[in-house]
Amino acid sequence: MADRPARVISVDVPSGLDGFTARPLGPCFRAEGTITFAALRPAHVLLPGSAYCGAVMVSDIGVPTPTRAMENSPALWAADLPGPGQGDHKHQRGHLKVVSGPMSSTGAARLAARAGLRAGAGLVTVLSPPSALMVNAAHLTAIMLSSVDGAEDILAAAKKASAVVIGPAAGVTPQTRANVSAVLKSPARCVLDADALTVFADDPAALFAMLRPADVLTPHTGEFERLFGGLLSSAHNKIEAVRLAAAKAGCVVLLKGADTVIAAPGGHVVVNTHATRWLATAGSGDVLAGILAGFLAQGVDTLLAAAMAAWMHGEAGRRAGAGLIAEDLEQQLPGIFSALHAGSP
Repeated sequence: MADRPARVISVDVPSGLDGFTARPLGPCFRAEGTITFAALRPAHVLLPGSAYCGAVMVSDIGVPTPTRAMENSPALWAADLPGPGQGDHKHQRGHLKVVSGPMSSTGAARLAARAGLRAGAGLVTVLSPPSALMVNAAHLTAIMLSSVDGAEDILAAAKKASAVVIGPAAGVTPQTRANVSAVLKSPARCVLDADALTVFADDPAALFAMLRPADVLTPHTGEFERLFGGLLSSAHNKIEAVRLAAAKAGCVVLLKGADTVIAAPGGHVVVNTHATRWLATAGSGDVLAGILAGFLAQGVDTLLAAAMAAWMHGEAGRRAGAGLIAEDLEQQLPGIFSALHAGSP
């Protein structure tokens, strides 16, 4: 059949594909579409399996399907999407703070900060080393700027924040490690990305001991392996690996990819496939971290905030289209919010 021009529709999963591991067992059909029953299988949403399935439709056959793993879409969280009330002011929408890297590496923090402001945080401040103040000041308008000189200053600033992003272009240095320890002592919910993860590669347990359930890690595959070495290869599938990682870290873990998997310590999982290959560009992950933190600043539950951010990041990429760069993504958010809030007063 694979050698014939006939159209292929699969039932349950394409023949030759393991529905649980999402891996081909050998030669495998590539279907134009797949009809499955009761609920999605891992192979329908995880690569490489999903590439063989085509468009997937779930048919209800009356079988109860209790599950703690869901495919991401606005149907999961639209009712919780934050927005200002008629009488709200900026201070009621939360204060996001983003830790900047050194003078030569400030752009990533600004990408995250702008995305957080677009996502609805009422105020956003970039926390900058003194040497980088002028560089940051030359590029910021609606976003505020504050000088911080070391971990004690960062802790003082984080104590007055609703949410904090740390890691984008921070540098894999002892100072970054000290800064991460500082923000995790504050009451602010924290998004740890990039260098804030890599700097603990030699001692992940030290990081896990500081994390709280409402914090979130946003690694790509390489960073995930540095913290949770072996989980991706030893687990049956990516969903199981991220679920184990969240339990081990004691916080929400968002593993970025074409099939982004988000897990909470209690075992609930959301899989996001709403994305585009054009998101594979420098700075894209910094924008995702900022959107997520913008929702956290407004008080959204961490797992829901991560699901919202992953879907909107993917939708922004789809709207920006081929040739997008990271700076294009946050500019798409007003149109996305307008569509999702359509009908609201």
